[in-house]
Amino acid sequence: MELNANMDPNLLLSLVNTKLRNDYNSLEDLCKSEHLEPSLIVKTLELIDYYYDEDENQFKAK
Repeated sequence: MELNANMDPNLLLSLVNTKLRNDYNSLEDLCKSEHLEPSLIVKTLELIDYYYDEDENQFKAK
């Protein structure tokens, strides 16, 4: 499934965290590869009270 910042935030959360865990060392690397704007991903996931934890390389609940 292709990542898209306009998709359901819960689905986006699952896909992004899976890709971060399995394939990428950072959100920046993921976004470059998928041609996405990191701020759009962050803003979308903030809607469901998640933030990006750079040290853990995953989105976590606030």
